Amino acid sequence: MRVGVFTALLAQMPLDQVLAKLKSLNISTVELGTGNYPTDPHCKLSMLESKTALKEFKAQMDGEGFSISALSCHGEPLHPDKEYRKKQQETNRKSILLAEKLGVPVVIDFSGCPGGGPKETTPNWVTSPWPPHYQDILSWQWEKEVIPFWEKRAKFAADHGVKIAIEMHPGYVVYSPETMLRLRDACGPNIGCNYDPSHMFWQNIDPIDAIRVLGDSIFHVHAKDTEIYAMNLPKAGVLDMKLYTDTKGRSWNFRTCGYGHSRDWWIKFISTLRMFGYDYVLSIEHEDLLMSAEEGLTKAADFLNSIVIRDEVSKPWWVENRA
Repeated sequence: MRVGVFTALLAQMPLDQVLAKLKSLNISTVELGTGNYPTDPHCKLSMLESKTALKEFKAQMDGEGFSISALSCHGEPLHPDKEYRKKQQETNRKSILLAEKLGVPVVIDFSGCPGGGPKETTPNWVTSPWPPHYQDILSWQWEKEVIPFWEKRAKFAADHGVKIAIEMHPGYVVYSPETMLRLRDACGPNIGCNYDPSHMFWQNIDPIDAIRVLGDSIFHVHAKDTEIYAMNLPKAGVLDMKLYTDTKGRSWNFRTCGYGHSRDWWIKFISTLRMFGYDYVLSIEHEDLLMSAEEGLTKAADFLNSIVIRDEVSKPWWVENRA
Protein backbone atom coordinates (compact mmCIF):
# COMPACT_ATOMS: atom_id res chain seq x y z
CA MET A 1 0.00 0.00 0.00
CA ARG A 2 1.23 3.52 -0.66
CA VAL A 3 0.25 7.14 -0.10
CA GLY A 4 -0.80 9.26 -3.07
CA VAL A 5 -2.36 12.67 -3.67
CA PHE A 6 -5.33 13.92 -5.66
CA THR A 7 -3.52 16.86 -7.24
CA ALA A 8 -6.62 19.04 -7.64
CA LEU A 9 -5.65 20.57 -4.29
CA LEU A 10 -2.48 21.90 -5.97
CA ALA A 11 -4.22 23.19 -9.09
CA GLN A 12 -2.58 26.61 -8.74
CA MET A 13 0.88 25.08 -9.24
CA PRO A 14 2.38 23.85 -12.54
CA LEU A 15 2.96 20.11 -12.78
CA ASP A 16 6.73 20.25 -12.35
CA GLN A 17 6.32 22.12 -9.05
CA VAL A 18 3.60 19.70 -7.94
CA LEU A 19 5.87 16.71 -8.51
CA ALA A 20 8.75 18.40 -6.71
CA LYS A 21 6.49 19.24 -3.77
CA LEU A 22 5.21 15.69 -3.51
CA LYS A 23 8.70 14.21 -3.73
CA SER A 24 9.66 16.29 -0.69
CA LEU A 25 6.76 14.58 1.16
CA ASN A 26 7.91 11.08 0.15
CA ILE A 27 5.02 10.66 -2.30
CA SER A 28 5.41 9.39 -5.86
CA THR A 29 1.82 8.53 -6.82
CA VAL A 30 -0.83 10.95 -8.07
CA GLU A 31 -4.52 10.92 -8.88
CA LEU A 32 -5.26 13.39 -11.66
CA GLY A 33 -8.49 15.23 -12.43
CA THR A 34 -9.62 15.33 -16.05
CA GLY A 35 -12.70 17.54 -15.88
CA ASN A 36 -16.29 17.92 -14.66
CA TYR A 37 -16.03 19.01 -11.02
CA PRO A 38 -12.29 18.58 -10.42
CA THR A 39 -10.45 21.74 -11.43
CA ASP A 40 -7.06 20.20 -12.14
CA PRO A 41 -4.95 21.55 -15.03
CA HIS A 42 -2.27 18.88 -14.79
CA CYS A 43 -3.89 16.26 -17.05
CA LYS A 44 -5.60 17.50 -20.21
CA LEU A 45 -7.98 15.35 -22.24
CA SER A 46 -6.69 17.16 -25.33
CA MET A 47 -3.69 14.80 -25.14
CA LEU A 48 -5.95 12.28 -26.88
CA GLU A 49 -5.57 14.39 -30.02
CA SER A 50 -1.82 14.95 -29.74
CA LYS A 51 0.70 12.11 -29.75
CA THR A 52 3.42 14.64 -29.01
CA ALA A 53 1.69 16.04 -25.93
CA LEU A 54 0.94 12.52 -24.69
CA LYS A 55 4.55 11.44 -25.17
CA GLU A 56 5.89 14.52 -23.38
CA PHE A 57 3.49 14.01 -20.47
CA LYS A 58 4.48 10.37 -20.09
CA ALA A 59 8.15 11.29 -20.26
CA GLN A 60 7.72 13.89 -17.52
CA MET A 61 5.89 11.50 -15.20
CA ASP A 62 8.28 8.62 -15.85
CA GLY A 63 11.34 10.85 -15.61
CA GLU A 64 10.28 12.06 -12.17
CA GLY A 65 9.47 8.51 -11.06
CA PHE A 66 5.72 9.06 -10.61
CA SER A 67 2.84 6.65 -11.18
CA ILE A 68 -0.81 7.60 -11.72
CA SER A 69 -3.28 5.74 -9.52
CA ALA A 70 -6.46 7.02 -11.23
CA LEU A 71 -7.98 9.63 -13.49
CA SER A 72 -10.91 11.41 -11.84
CA CYS A 73 -13.83 13.04 -13.63
CA HIS A 74 -16.30 13.41 -10.75
CA GLY A 75 -19.44 14.65 -12.45
CA GLU A 76 -23.16 14.22 -13.06
CA PRO A 77 -23.44 11.75 -15.96
CA LEU A 78 -27.17 11.14 -15.36
CA HIS A 79 -28.26 14.77 -15.01
CA PRO A 80 -31.68 15.27 -16.66
CA ASP A 81 -30.50 18.35 -18.61
CA LYS A 82 -29.54 16.65 -21.88
CA GLU A 83 -26.79 19.04 -22.94
CA TYR A 84 -25.20 19.11 -19.50
CA ARG A 85 -25.44 15.31 -19.25
CA LYS A 86 -23.81 14.90 -22.66
CA LYS A 87 -20.80 16.97 -21.62
CA GLN A 88 -20.42 15.09 -18.35
CA GLN A 89 -20.64 11.71 -20.06
CA GLU A 90 -18.18 12.76 -22.74
CA THR A 91 -15.61 13.74 -20.13
CA ASN A 92 -16.03 10.29 -18.60
CA ARG A 93 -15.66 8.58 -21.98
CA LYS A 94 -12.53 10.51 -22.88
CA SER A 95 -11.08 9.91 -19.43
CA ILE A 96 -11.40 6.16 -20.01
CA LEU A 97 -9.66 6.46 -23.38
CA LEU A 98 -6.87 8.56 -21.89
CA ALA A 99 -6.46 6.13 -18.98
CA GLU A 100 -5.95 3.36 -21.52
CA LYS A 101 -3.23 5.31 -23.31
CA LEU A 102 -1.49 6.20 -20.04
CA GLY A 103 -1.76 2.70 -18.59
CA VAL A 104 -3.90 3.95 -15.69
CA PRO A 105 -6.15 1.15 -14.36
CA VAL A 106 -8.97 3.19 -12.77
CA VAL A 107 -11.29 6.06 -13.72
CA ILE A 108 -13.27 7.65 -10.86
CA ASP A 109 -16.69 9.25 -11.22
CA PHE A 110 -19.92 9.83 -9.31
CA SER A 111 -22.95 7.73 -10.23
CA GLY A 112 -25.03 10.78 -11.03
CA CYS A 113 -28.71 11.28 -10.25
CA PRO A 114 -31.57 11.42 -12.78
CA GLY A 115 -34.74 13.44 -12.41
CA GLY A 116 -37.96 12.00 -11.06
CA GLY A 117 -39.24 11.11 -14.52
CA PRO A 118 -38.55 11.54 -18.25
CA LYS A 119 -39.70 15.17 -18.37
CA GLU A 120 -37.71 16.44 -15.36
CA THR A 121 -34.98 19.06 -15.79
CA THR A 122 -33.27 18.80 -12.38
CA PRO A 123 -31.99 15.79 -10.41
CA ASN A 124 -34.25 14.17 -7.81
CA TRP A 125 -32.43 12.39 -4.99
CA VAL A 126 -34.98 10.21 -3.19
CA THR A 127 -34.30 10.06 0.55
CA SER A 128 -37.49 8.49 1.91
CA PRO A 129 -39.40 5.27 1.15
CA TRP A 130 -42.74 7.02 1.65
CA PRO A 131 -45.07 8.43 0.23
CA PRO A 132 -45.45 5.49 -2.16
CA HIS A 133 -44.69 7.45 -5.34
CA TYR A 134 -41.08 7.84 -4.12
CA GLN A 135 -40.65 4.13 -4.73
CA ASP A 136 -41.98 4.64 -8.26
CA ILE A 137 -39.36 7.34 -8.81
CA LEU A 138 -36.56 5.08 -7.55
CA SER A 139 -37.68 2.20 -9.75
CA TRP A 140 -37.81 4.41 -12.82
CA GLN A 141 -34.40 5.92 -12.09
CA TRP A 142 -32.64 2.59 -11.65
CA GLU A 143 -34.40 0.66 -14.39
CA LYS A 144 -34.54 3.34 -17.09
CA GLU A 145 -31.50 5.51 -16.39
CA VAL A 146 -28.93 4.23 -13.90
CA ILE A 147 -28.46 0.60 -14.92
CA PRO A 148 -28.71 1.10 -18.71
CA PHE A 149 -26.05 3.82 -18.73
CA TRP A 150 -23.57 2.23 -16.33
CA GLU A 151 -23.98 -1.24 -17.84
CA LYS A 152 -22.87 0.09 -21.22
CA ARG A 153 -20.16 2.31 -19.74
CA ALA A 154 -18.75 -0.57 -17.68
CA LYS A 155 -18.43 -2.69 -20.84
CA PHE A 156 -16.84 0.22 -22.71
CA ALA A 157 -14.30 0.66 -19.93
CA ALA A 158 -13.58 -3.08 -19.77
CA ASP A 159 -13.00 -3.15 -23.53
CA HIS A 160 -10.29 -0.53 -22.96
CA GLY A 161 -8.70 -2.26 -19.97
CA VAL A 162 -9.97 0.24 -17.41
CA LYS A 163 -12.08 -0.17 -14.26
CA ILE A 164 -14.69 2.37 -13.13
CA ALA A 165 -14.67 3.41 -9.47
CA ILE A 166 -17.85 5.13 -8.31
CA GLU A 167 -17.45 7.45 -5.34
CA MET A 168 -20.38 7.02 -2.96
CA HIS A 169 -21.81 10.47 -2.16
CA PRO A 170 -25.21 11.67 -0.91
CA GLY A 171 -27.10 13.55 -3.60
CA TYR A 172 -26.42 10.76 -6.10
CA VAL A 173 -28.15 7.41 -6.51
CA VAL A 174 -25.03 5.58 -5.29
CA TYR A 175 -24.26 6.96 -1.85
CA SER A 176 -23.94 3.92 0.45
CA PRO A 177 -22.41 0.42 0.38
CA GLU A 178 -25.84 -1.05 -0.35
CA THR A 179 -26.47 1.19 -3.38
CA MET A 180 -22.88 0.65 -4.52
CA LEU A 181 -23.29 -3.11 -4.51
CA ARG A 182 -26.68 -2.81 -6.21
CA LEU A 183 -24.99 -1.05 -9.13
CA ARG A 184 -22.14 -3.57 -9.20
CA ASP A 185 -24.54 -6.51 -9.13
CA ALA A 186 -26.48 -5.05 -12.05
CA CYS A 187 -23.54 -3.90 -14.17
CA GLY A 188 -20.79 -6.40 -13.42
CA PRO A 189 -17.42 -6.58 -11.65
CA ASN A 190 -15.78 -3.87 -13.77
CA ILE A 191 -17.67 -1.35 -11.64
CA GLY A 192 -16.51 -0.87 -8.05
CA CYS A 193 -15.95 2.06 -5.75
CA ASN A 194 -13.56 4.84 -4.92
CA TYR A 195 -13.88 4.48 -1.16
CA ASP A 196 -13.88 7.77 0.71
CA PRO A 197 -14.41 7.15 4.44
CA SER A 198 -15.26 10.80 5.02
CA HIS A 199 -18.59 10.27 3.20
CA MET A 200 -19.44 7.33 5.42
CA PHE A 201 -18.89 9.08 8.76
CA TRP A 202 -21.58 11.69 8.30
CA GLN A 203 -24.15 9.10 7.25
CA ASN A 204 -23.49 7.23 10.52
CA ILE A 205 -21.94 4.36 8.55
CA ASP A 206 -18.85 2.93 10.24
CA PRO A 207 -16.19 3.07 7.49
CA ILE A 208 -14.26 0.11 8.91
CA ASP A 209 -17.33 -2.13 9.13
CA ALA A 210 -18.30 -1.02 5.62
CA ILE A 211 -15.03 -2.42 4.24
CA ARG A 212 -16.31 -5.84 5.22
CA VAL A 213 -19.49 -5.16 3.25
CA LEU A 214 -17.74 -3.78 0.16
CA GLY A 215 -14.96 -6.38 0.00
CA ASP A 216 -13.29 -6.63 -3.40
CA SER A 217 -15.45 -3.88 -4.89
CA ILE A 218 -12.96 -1.32 -3.50
CA PHE A 219 -10.80 -0.21 -6.45
CA HIS A 220 -9.32 3.01 -5.05
CA VAL A 221 -9.34 4.85 -1.71
CA HIS A 222 -9.45 8.53 -0.79
CA ALA A 223 -7.75 9.57 2.43
CA LYS A 224 -9.95 12.20 4.04
CA ASP A 225 -11.43 12.55 7.51
CA THR A 226 -14.65 13.96 8.97
CA GLU A 227 -15.29 15.50 12.36
CA ILE A 228 -18.80 15.18 13.80
CA TYR A 229 -20.11 17.90 16.16
CA ALA A 230 -22.59 16.31 18.59
CA MET A 231 -23.84 19.68 19.81
CA ASN A 232 -25.10 20.59 16.31
CA LEU A 233 -26.61 17.24 15.35
CA PRO A 234 -29.94 17.71 17.21
CA LYS A 235 -30.61 20.83 15.15
CA ALA A 236 -29.52 19.86 11.62
CA GLY A 237 -29.00 16.09 11.60
CA VAL A 238 -26.45 14.34 9.43
CA LEU A 239 -27.88 15.66 6.15
CA ASP A 240 -26.83 19.18 7.05
CA MET A 241 -27.55 21.58 4.15
CA LYS A 242 -25.56 24.54 5.48
CA LEU A 243 -22.70 25.69 3.28
CA TYR A 244 -19.31 24.09 3.92
CA THR A 245 -17.98 27.53 4.79
CA ASP A 246 -20.21 27.65 7.90
CA THR A 247 -17.73 25.47 9.76
CA LYS A 248 -18.90 26.40 13.28
CA GLY A 249 -22.60 25.90 12.55
CA ARG A 250 -22.46 22.59 10.70
CA SER A 251 -23.11 19.13 12.15
CA TRP A 252 -19.89 17.90 10.54
CA ASN A 253 -16.89 19.15 8.60
CA PHE A 254 -14.37 17.46 6.34
CA ARG A 255 -10.98 17.30 8.07
CA THR A 256 -7.40 16.38 7.32
CA CYS A 257 -6.53 12.78 8.21
CA GLY A 258 -6.03 12.50 11.96
CA TYR A 259 -8.03 15.64 12.79
CA GLY A 260 -11.42 13.93 12.81
CA HIS A 261 -10.38 10.51 14.08
CA SER A 262 -7.37 9.23 15.95
CA ARG A 263 -4.20 7.56 14.79
CA ASP A 264 -5.53 4.29 16.26
CA TRP A 265 -8.68 4.57 14.14
CA TRP A 266 -6.67 5.09 10.95
CA ILE A 267 -4.40 2.15 11.78
CA LYS A 268 -7.48 -0.07 12.08
CA PHE A 269 -8.91 1.35 8.84
CA ILE A 270 -5.71 0.66 6.87
CA SER A 271 -5.29 -2.77 8.45
CA THR A 272 -8.87 -3.76 7.58
CA LEU A 273 -8.38 -2.62 3.98
CA ARG A 274 -5.32 -4.86 3.82
CA MET A 275 -7.21 -7.74 5.47
CA PHE A 276 -9.82 -7.62 2.69
CA GLY A 277 -7.27 -7.55 -0.11
CA TYR A 278 -6.80 -3.85 -0.81
CA ASP A 279 -3.12 -3.09 -1.42
CA TYR A 280 -3.16 -0.04 -3.67
CA VAL A 281 -3.26 3.69 -2.94
CA LEU A 282 -4.48 5.98 -0.17
CA SER A 283 -5.00 9.15 -2.18
CA ILE A 284 -5.02 12.31 -0.05
CA GLU A 285 -7.92 14.63 -0.85
CA HIS A 286 -7.85 17.98 0.91
CA GLU A 287 -11.23 19.61 1.69
CA ASP A 288 -10.49 20.85 5.22
CA LEU A 289 -11.53 24.51 5.45
CA LEU A 290 -9.84 24.88 8.84
CA MET A 291 -6.34 24.67 7.35
CA SER A 292 -4.65 25.60 4.09
CA ALA A 293 -4.03 23.08 1.32
CA GLU A 294 -0.30 23.33 2.03
CA GLU A 295 -0.72 22.54 5.72
CA GLY A 296 -3.40 19.91 5.19
CA LEU A 297 -1.36 18.08 2.57
CA THR A 298 1.81 18.14 4.66
CA LYS A 299 0.08 16.95 7.82
CA ALA A 300 -1.84 14.21 6.01
CA ALA A 301 1.27 12.98 4.19
CA ASP A 302 3.34 12.83 7.38
CA PHE A 303 0.49 11.17 9.26
CA LEU A 304 -0.27 8.48 6.65
CA ASN A 305 3.36 7.79 5.76
CA SER A 306 3.97 6.93 9.42
CA ILE A 307 1.26 4.24 9.55
CA VAL A 308 0.71 2.91 6.02
CA ILE A 309 1.47 -0.79 5.50
CA ARG A 310 3.98 -0.92 2.65
CA ASP A 311 5.59 -4.36 2.55
CA GLU A 312 4.13 -7.36 0.78
CA VAL A 313 2.95 -10.08 3.11
CA SER A 314 4.40 -13.58 2.78
CA LYS A 315 3.37 -16.61 4.81
CA PRO A 316 5.70 -17.22 7.79
CA TRP A 317 7.11 -20.68 8.44
CA TRP A 318 4.53 -21.45 11.11
CA VAL A 319 1.73 -20.92 8.57
CA GLU A 320 3.48 -22.61 5.63
CA ASN A 321 4.05 -25.77 7.66
CA ARG A 322 0.48 -26.14 8.91
CA ALA A 323 -2.18 -28.08 7.05
